[in-house]
Amino acid sequence: MHEYSIVQSLLDSCDVHVRQNNAKKVTKVVIKIGVLSGVEPHLLNEAFEAFKQNSVCHEALLDINIQKVKVSCNKCLAESELEKNEFICPKCGSFDINVLDGEEMYLMSLELE
Repeated sequence: MHEYSIVQSLLDSCDVHVRQNNAKKVTKVVIKIGVLSGVEPHLLNEAFEAFKQNSVCHEALLDINIQKVKVSCNKCLAESELEKNEFICPKCGSFDINVLDGEEMYLMSLELE
């Protein structure tokens, strides 16, 4: 389960931000997870709850935002969010598309105290 290593990296990053900002702890962690990232949000949340206890995030709330797949069409130039895992342009039906968002996980913000 790679969510454990992701959470450890997230906690390490939080620790760095706390030290850089002379804070005492993190109260909220906001992340964005793309549906194609391979990260299971519920498993990530469980891992965060388990590992945060001995960290600067011991009282932190984890806010997970799910990012749908966003694509751009090379034929009609439209940008769209896909509702299904069908990699075709919803506007013109072309398969000639580029994925713009929805494949990665980002730390969006931290609330520090």
